[in-house]
Amino acid sequence: MNKAETDYPVQSGSTFTKGLLIGGLLGAAAALLYAPKPGREMRSDLSEKWGTVCDKSKDVASVVTEKATDLAKNVTAKTTDLAKTVGSSASTLVSSVKTASSMVGEEVKQAAANVSEDAKNSASEVASEAKDTSNELSSDIRKASQDTAREVHNKTSASY
Repeated sequence: MNKAETDYPVQSGSTFTKGLLIGGLLGAAAALLYAPKPGREMRSDLSEKWGTVCDKSKDVASVVTEKATDLAKNVTAKTTDLAKTVGSSASTLVSSVKTASSMVGEEVKQAAANVSEDAKNSASEVASEAKDTSNELSSDIRKASQDTAREVHNKTSASY
């Protein structure tokens, strides 16, 4: 085990899932091999079980692929929205700076103060949206990971 798996065993769900799957397969193979059956019947049973395992593995792989694709689309959409928000805030900030630079005297000082306040507000909004998006993505990833682990567990439990 690496240091992260030792320090945070709850977060290594994929390692647990792999171990569970491999252990289940080895247990099933041992049970079949020690069962008192003739060779021809044993080979037939092994062939059927192997086909079932292959089918279920393909099903799990397709579910995992689908979940990963959905997650990637979600991340892409949220990143695009965040980039648009940042671009819009930057455009607003640039136009405010141009307006402020064309004024004279006290108007220049007042406009500079307004632009500074707008920049702080825009930066706060962008930071807040980035944090919210990051939290949503983290939640989506956790949920997808839990759903996938549940589905794998359910499929492996149903096969035995």
